[in-house]
Amino acid sequence: WELPSGRFTVFNSSHVEIARKLRREMTPQERHLWYDFMRNYPIKIYRQRPIDRFIVDFYCSKAHLVIEIDGSQHYTTEGLAYDSIRTEILEKYRLSVIRFANSEIEKNFQGVCHLIDKEIKERLAQWES
Repeated sequence: WELPSGRFTVFNSSHVEIARKLRREMTPQERHLWYDFMRNYPIKIYRQRPIDRFIVDFYCSKAHLVIEIDGSQHYTTEGLAYDSIRTEILEKYRLSVIRFANSEIEKNFQGVCHLIDKEIKERLAQWES
């Protein structure tokens, strides 16, 4: 359930401190994406945002978009299963989830930025119509 302000009704105050810690300790790939693209993006993007029982890497509330940057632990059997359940729960909030591997940020930074920009613009058009 989403309130008009873009905040979610399921709130766990312990997530606030965890999210702050994660913002201070971003991975090199998250840091690169944030400082070299998302921080100055013309539409507000939040980093390490609590949603439901999760903390997502990046969140664009206007586009209802979650952007995840995945390290190697996400590609194990357990990691894939967890991410599938997590995505399913986030989609119940009418959010779309896109994922990029750390290696994609490292090897194709401009391509990743282009895909994020394209996805945000498409989703904004969808929500405005």
